[in-house]
Amino acid sequence: MAVVDYIIDGHVATITINRPKSRNAINSEVAVRLTDAWRDIRDNNNIRVAILTGMGSVFCAGADLGQLIPLIAGNRGAENEWDEKFLADKTIIESALLREFDTEKPVIAAINGHAIAGGMEIVQGTDIRVCVPTAKFGVQEVKHAIFPAGGSTVRLPTQLPFAKAMELLLTGDLITAEEALGFGFVNYVSENILEKANEIANKIAANGPIAVQAIRKSARACLGVPEMDALKIETLISAPVFKSEDAAEGPRAFMEKRKPIYKGR
Repeated sequence: MAVVDYIIDGHVATITINRPKSRNAINSEVAVRLTDAWRDIRDNNNIRVAILTGMGSVFCAGADLGQLIPLIAGNRGAENEWDEKFLADKTIIESALLREFDTEKPVIAAINGHAIAGGMEIVQGTDIRVCVPTAKFGVQEVKHAIFPAGGSTVRLPTQLPFAKAMELLLTGDLITAEEALGFGFVNYVSENILEKANEIANKIAANGPIAVQAIRKSARACLGVPEMDALKIETLISAPVFKSEDAAEGPRAFMEKRKPIYKGR
């Protein structure tokens, strides 16, 4: 049984972390398979949106403290092919956590339970988030004398109010789904997360893919950038969109009162 399931349905790819007995903790195999899936999503022109979820009652409990952390720290050697692949490619853990890797496509997190430590850090790398009412969120590395190096000290203070982000980072405490919704960290709290995630994904996939990717790229590139500099970045990213075939098709279809046919070019 694969520890990561990866399926493509139309223009939507769905990744499911499938280690429920281990709280979907990330070991070397999960990290390698996640990285392979993210790379395919980036490189496959047919894919326009991705959904990430987990199997069971926990979204992801972070790095496997018994397997992955000792491997990263050099306290144990490779014991199987997945360990070997992990050690051979230093970018795998960064890519798996969406830390220094860009899918270039929108990613929706369908959070089926607690997202803790590295699980919370993957969520921070996504664009849109739906969670179940029982989900909790936090980075608890500090409780284990570990640094939350999956991007939390950079991203969390921009995605939560600064003081709350610092409280979570320094205490290791968790917030509830309702608190996360109140802070704007998640978009929706729902019992039917995959149904809601697919609803959003299909709306996005129906839009012009070149425009979608450029809008996402601009929004991310302009984070924390002074306004005048950000406007220049927006101009550079937006200009090619207007020259695309899709940009001609969209207004034409509107005038002809028909559904547009976008080809991603």
